[in-house]
Amino acid sequence: MTTTPPQGQNPYAQDQNPYAQGQPQQPGQAPYAPFPNQGVPAPQPPRRKVSFKLIKNIVIAVVVIGVAVGGYIASRDDADTAAVGDCMHRGSNSDTDPDLEVVDCKSSKAQYVVLAKIKGKYAGEVTASTKCEAEAKDFEYTYTESGDGSDFLLCLKDYAK
Repeated sequence: MTTTPPQGQNPYAQDQNPYAQGQPQQPGQAPYAPFPNQGVPAPQPPRRKVSFKLIKNIVIAVVVIGVAVGGYIASRDDADTAAVGDCMHRGSNSDTDPDLEVVDCKSSKAQYVVLAKIKGKYAGEVTASTKCEAEAKDFEYTYTESGDGSDFLLCLKDYAK
């Protein structure tokens, strides 16, 4: 003999919780127990210690940036930035590298005034003097600079204070 299941009941029903142990499940309630630390914030990860290597790299970066900025500031008053009417100071006694720099004409350092600035490369003193004679009749000194793509000639005379 075979028995038929009662009407309305499904012996293979999947929606019953076998772990509920006869307790009715409320809507929105999880079928399992909550974690014991729920609601408590997770512990913070340990703070990373600052290493000597990191500090060293930061110091090196700051030094490199400082040297670059210092070089830029120092080169702003070099002879290649001179214009007609600027005053110049000779920073060295060397005739081959006089280390000319632009200074304020009111400064006690002012020694020369720029009469002309001519772009181009001038190899010899005679060529430079000839070019300055054509551009500034009362020049007294020539200064040539070449390299870095900025070849030029300055025609100078003593600055009368």
